[in-house]
Order: sequence, then structure tokens, then C-alpha cells
Amino acid sequence: MSLTNAGAIANQSLGTIAAQINVVSRNIAGVNVSGYATKTALVSTTSNGGVQIDGVARATNAALVQNSLQATATQASAAALSSGFDQIDQALGLSSGTASDTSTNRSPASLLAALKSALQSYSASPSSTTVAQNVLASAKAVAQALNTADSTVQQLRTQADGEIASSVANINSILSQFQQVNADVVAGTQAGRDVSSALDQRESLLKSLSSEIGVTTVTRANNDMVIYADGGATLFETTARSVTFQPTGAYTASTTGNAVYVDGVPVTGASASMAIQSGKLQGLTQLRDVVAPQYQSQLDETARGLIAAFAESDQSGFGTTAPGLFTYSGATSAPSASVVPGLAGQIIVNPNADPSQGGNLDRLRDGGISDPTNSAYLYNTTGAAGYTDRINQLVASFSTTQSFDPSSGLGSSMSLQDYATSSLGWFEAQRQQAKDTESYQSTLLSQTTDALSNATGVNLDEQMSKMLDLENSYQASAKLISAIDAMYKALFQAL
Repeated sequence: MSLTNAGAIANQSLGTIAAQINVVSRNIAGVNVSGYATKTALVSTTSNGGVQIDGVARATNAALVQNSLQATATQASAAALSSGFDQIDQALGLSSGTASDTSTNRSPASLLAALKSALQSYSASPSSTTVAQNVLASAKAVAQALNTADSTVQQLRTQADGEIASSVANINSILSQFQQVNADVVAGTQAGRDVSSALDQRESLLKSLSSEIGVTTVTRANNDMVIYADGGATLFETTARSVTFQPTGAYTASTTGNAVYVDGVPVTGASASMAIQSGKLQGLTQLRDVVAPQYQSQLDETARGLIAAFAESDQSGFGTTAPGLFTYSGATSAPSASVVPGLAGQIIVNPNADPSQGGNLDRLRDGGISDPTNSAYLYNTTGAAGYTDRINQLVASFSTTQSFDPSSGLGSSMSLQDYATSSLGWFEAQRQQAKDTESYQSTLLSQTTDALSNATGVNLDEQMSKMLDLENSYQASAKLISAIDAMYKALFQAL
């Protein structure tokens, strides 16, 4: 081998080692950077026996990346649902204290039990104004709890609608950024440039996107990537597709939220042909359109059952049944056995039994609350102070079987107290399931993230060892060049 050839090889070696040191330095700097994947310099032998850098490879594992995206999306969906249940629970104190402790547990079931207890005490002392006032206060507490629950559910739906709008904005922003980074990756791959950092950035954007909406990906020639929502709709192919949503300003029990569209195709709602399966967006729409409305229906049916249980009937047998202690604005008769949207927010204690509103407290005992001017609805026709038949009738109404709308998900025939208790049980079961799912998915996401990090992340000990080896190789190449230089000097001196 000539001195010229040896010198060229040594110089190539120095350049190659310097490039390798640069790659290892990048790895060491990225050891604590989220989403950074280990880079490896690709070295090959040249025709003259030297070495050169052909490019930089990026550690990756397609299966683990997809598992990580799926775990991120599923956890985000579960977290949205769990958060919604917690908000209702905190606002209403549904899981606080015990069923008989109305100081902390303000659920309709708890307050109905308190009302029944107050009525039982009233039955023992029908002439006591103090006990009658306790009954009235308990009745107001029940009505107020239903009003508050109705308001809380609709506020939650309004909040979820706003968060859906924010999620859609985030999705469009991420897709726009992804379009630019993907174009850089494709152009760099075609030109043979190092695109490893751009691939890191693209994968990071994918993870952010998956927390908003579940995604799957397909990689084509030149590292070009296509993104699909997990329901099948195309989110990105060469260009970002438009994700649109029209927010609703305020919600009532009868309001139906608008769907989210991807490139004009609905991906949420009853008409969705490519319904999304996971991600924060899916969790929010599930909360707004399914969970909250079903609980609202149960509240409305509780209110309707309460009005029916306390309704007064025409004692002459010719008239209709009319709302008694519990009523609502514009009521002329007790509602039929089907959901009346928003009834929980409208139910009130009849002013005819409330002295603070010009009513008479004795009507709790005697009847005639529905229409004081119509004697046909009066139960205590003698005006006896010890009359208890109507009070006992009201106590019995808590355990009397009545019909409920099965669309609320709790059955069609049971007592008022059982229905309210079943509603509370349904809520707690759904809340616990959402919490358990979130906890499980969080654990799964952590494990998947660790697995991906172990497979593609930086091993600091390994990189430091490589750095030491490269430094030794650099020194060796430098010594070779120094020796060749010395030989050239001796040769020139001899000449």
C-alpha cells in the first residue's frame, strides 16, 4: 500500500469517526428527551479500503409504536369519561357519607329516604306544625336536589361540547404541523439526507394526535405516512383533511349535540358511518351524548315518579289525578309513564302547601294541595287534627310499584324508592367502571411507553462505551497520519 493511499484511508477514517462521534453525542444529549429514538451511523467500506458514512439509521419498532398510540387514545377516552362522572359526583355529593346522611350525601335516593322518614314522624304527630315544617323542608330538599342535578348534567354537557371544539382545533393544528414535517421527511429521504430528527418529530406529533383521536398509520415509499382515524376516516394523505365541528352554546335536556366531521363525513353521533373508537374526542362525545343524557333521563323519571306518587285524586271519583305536593310550571295533570325531558329541572314543591308562598301547611295532612278551591281533592273532609290516612298513603307511595320508562335503562316497574336507589347504583357502577378503566389503561400506557423506550430509547451506558471506543479509534487514526507524515518527511530529506 502506498503512503498516499494510506494517508487517504486515514483521513477518511478521521472524518467517519468524527461523524460517528457526532451521532453518539446526539444520542447522549437526547437521553432524557421524550420521544427521542437512538440514532446509529451507517458505516461502509470504500473501494480503496477506507470507510465512509452512508447515512443515519433511527431505532424504531412499528408494532410498539402502534400499541403506544392505541394505549394513549384509549387512556384519553377513559380519562374524559371518568372526569365527567367525578364532576357530577362532587357537585351532588352522591358517593359522600351514607344513604341516610343527607348532610353530605345529596343524592335523590338519600333525600327521598329522609322525606319518607319525615312523613312517618308526621304520621305519629299529625297536629304538630314543627313536624309538618320538617316534611315541607325535606320535600324542598328533594326538589332542589333534582333541580341541581339537572343543572349539573347540562353544565357538564355544555362543558364537554366546548372541550370537543377545543379537541377539534387541536387535531387540525397537529395535522397541519404533521403535513409540514411529513413533507420534510419525504423530501429528505428522496435526497438521501438525514431525516432521523424529523422522524422523531413526526412520531411525537402522532402521539399528541392519538390523545385526541384514535389513529392507525400506513407508511409508504420514501417514508411517506398516511393517517386514518380508528373508525376508518382518512385524516392525512399527502395533505391534512379538514376536521369540523359546530359548537352548541347551551344545553337543555332535549338538546342533541352536533357531530364531528372529517372531510365532510360524520365520525361521531348516531349518523356516524365511520364512528371513532377512542381518544379524548370519543370520550367527550360519549359523555355528552350517551352517559349524561341517560342519567338525565333517570333524574327526569325520578321527578315524574315523585309527582305521580304525591298526586291527588278526585275523591268523588269523577275528576282526573292532579299534581299534589310536587308539581311543575303549567301542570294540570300528572305526567304519563314516559320520560319528560327536563322535568327534574322543573319540579317544585307546590306553593299551595308552603306558608312562605301563601299556602297552608295543613294541606300536607288534609289534601287539597292541587286545587284548594275544589273540595273534591280534599281528603280530610272533617278537618280532624288527628287525621293520618293521607299521610300514611303518602308514606306507602314510596314502596308502591309504578311504571317507569325503560329507555332510562333501569327497568319498567318498581317503586319510587327502588328506582331512585337503582339510579344511584347505576351511576356509581358506571363511575367505578370508568375509574377502573382509566386506571388500567394508564398502567397499560405506562408499560407500553416503557417497552417502546427500552426498544428505541437511548442506553446511556452503551453510548458512553461507544464514545470511548470512537475516541480510541480517533487517536489511532491520528497516530497513523502522524506516522505517515513522519515517513514523508524522512523521504523528502533523503531525496
